[in-house]
Amino acid sequence: MQLFYKILFVLLMLLPGALRAQQVDYSVVSVPEESGIDFMRITSSNDYVCMPLVQRSRSGFTWLSNRILDVSVDGGCIAYLSYRNESSNIFIKDLARQGTSVQRTNRRAVLDFSYSPDGKYLCFSEQRGELNQVFQTDATHGYVCRQITSGSQDYSPIYSSDMSQIFFARQENRGVGIWSYDVRNNFLSNFTSGMNPCPLKDKSAFVCSRVTADGRSEIWRIDYETGVEECIVSDPERSFTTPSISPDGQWLLFVGGSRIDGGDFVYFNTDIFVCRMDGSDFAQLTYHAADDLSPVWSRDGRYIYFISQRGDAAGTANVWRMTFQY
Repeated sequence: MQLFYKILFVLLMLLPGALRAQQVDYSVVSVPEESGIDFMRITSSNDYVCMPLVQRSRSGFTWLSNRILDVSVDGGCIAYLSYRNESSNIFIKDLARQGTSVQRTNRRAVLDFSYSPDGKYLCFSEQRGELNQVFQTDATHGYVCRQITSGSQDYSPIYSSDMSQIFFARQENRGVGIWSYDVRNNFLSNFTSGMNPCPLKDKSAFVCSRVTADGRSEIWRIDYETGVEECIVSDPERSFTTPSISPDGQWLLFVGGSRIDGGDFVYFNTDIFVCRMDGSDFAQLTYHAADDLSPVWSRDGRYIYFISQRGDAAGTANVWRMTFQY
């Protein structure tokens, strides 16, 4: 699994648009299957938005599911991962001003991050040598960081709604598991197998993605007090990752694999999907041949922000916003 992070860091050093498995027309903003959805580009090529790695082969593909995009608690800013000066860091852009972004971390290799529920902190993971460790920093002032974990392969940190715990994924010899750091007493706890944890508000439960024996990823709901584990989204032919719960707690947003048949070739790519928390009303939202990744909700639930190469002939990654109409 160490290769996982080496690949990610190599990705961050690539020029925008460098990953192209086949000739794809990135220039169009949307395709007919996306009619009725309004798309708006939030960033520009000068923001150097990182694009999660997508690896394709003749038989299928895989992608990195780390969260590299989030929205501030007041909804006025977006935070995204950017590669500049041979380093990957968190930058914040004011949505109202649409000007330059402000650098929020001063590290070498930030992998992913999330805002705290009160908006005061950012929790992130960083590659340091052969390890990946979790840190916390102020969301608005200074570069001082508090180290949360050490000596392991940790990533995808996210706070519980009451900020008493920081959940994260830890890579171990037997696979990937969901852990938590208790802010009150510094205790570490191991809950279950999985990655991309996303806690439910005011409940002793979270949703996460899990890899099956045949290599597919599914979306699960885990109640860590009762021990009840429920599969919400599964498909025999494709994977789903990176779950995110809507502000009203009714919808689940996630990334899924898609297959485009182009006559003489087959092209695999990532798209954005939703369903209700019980798995009903499953729907595919995006159909563009570009990869759509790392989706997050706006704070009012009316929009979805995500990273994509769409709308740029060179295939440069940008942050996009789309309407959510359900």
